[in-house]
Amino acid sequence: MIPERWLNAALTLGLLAVPLWALWADEPFTITLATKVAILALAGVGLNIALGIGGLVSLGHAAFFGVGGYAMGILAHHAQTFQPMIWGLEGTKSMPIIWLTALVSSGLAALAIGALTLRTSGVYFIMITLAFGQMFYYFAISWPAYGGEDGLSIYVRNGFPGLNTLDPIQFFAIAFTALMLALFLHARLKASPFGLVLNAARQSPDRVETVGLSPFRLRLLAFVISGAITGLAGALFADLNRFVSPTMFSWQLSGELIVFLLIGGVARLYGPVVGAAVFIFLEHHLGDISEFWQIGLGVLLLLIVLFARGGLIGLVAGEKR
Repeated sequence: MIPERWLNAALTLGLLAVPLWALWADEPFTITLATKVAILALAGVGLNIALGIGGLVSLGHAAFFGVGGYAMGILAHHAQTFQPMIWGLEGTKSMPIIWLTALVSSGLAALAIGALTLRTSGVYFIMITLAFGQMFYYFAISWPAYGGEDGLSIYVRNGFPGLNTLDPIQFFAIAFTALMLALFLHARLKASPFGLVLNAARQSPDRVETVGLSPFRLRLLAFVISGAITGLAGALFADLNRFVSPTMFSWQLSGELIVFLLIGGVARLYGPVVGAAVFIFLEHHLGDISEFWQIGLGVLLLLIVLFARGGLIGLVAGEKR
């Protein structure tokens, strides 16, 4: 078995090596695929905080992904059309401001949703989060000011000081840095007293309550952090495609994020990275062979569930003690 920290280091180097090779080989599309992996892995890291540490199986995380995407789309749309928003606020093409807006808006959405859904548990929690995600989806469809069902196109990618964001390798560097920061935050949270108590609340909420702590508040804070990170990924994903649409709120995306964790390993630090990379690899290569490439994904997922309960990372690094 390979120690997990060594495996994580190898995965980091591998994620860096692919776009660097593509830059040398003049394969910009491969750089874009690596960027997509980094962004979707970032969304998976957000879910992994709620699911991996807190045990919260959410089927509505696409709501936060979409909120982050639409935060970018709305601000960039008003900046490119020179039309003020409500209360005379101006749009912007500045990535740092857009990211802050995406973090705050998706965090507030997670606070509102979590305050209601976390009063339930089990299948009820799963279904209510799914319902909230669908509410956001149908709201976006019926919002004609920002494209409705057709979505909203952004003509020029937003800017970051000192970088040319239209250069694929430079935009990859932005997404990769965001992913590394999120992984660092996840690792610190998991090892912190908050992470330990949150894990204890997942295993035995009654015991946590007897020592004077509120499992509800612990889960709500984890849910808000999780939603904010997923919203940031949504903003980056929308910037990558220069397009936002209601599909960013779809329940299928929420399911894909859970699939990432199952493939890589739930609660494993690099589980979302492995899951996103495998998913994009299968989508790209099997998708060239057949439009029914999800059959291959389903077979892989079935094998992992049956024979590798710790995901691919658990298969290589061994089960956690």
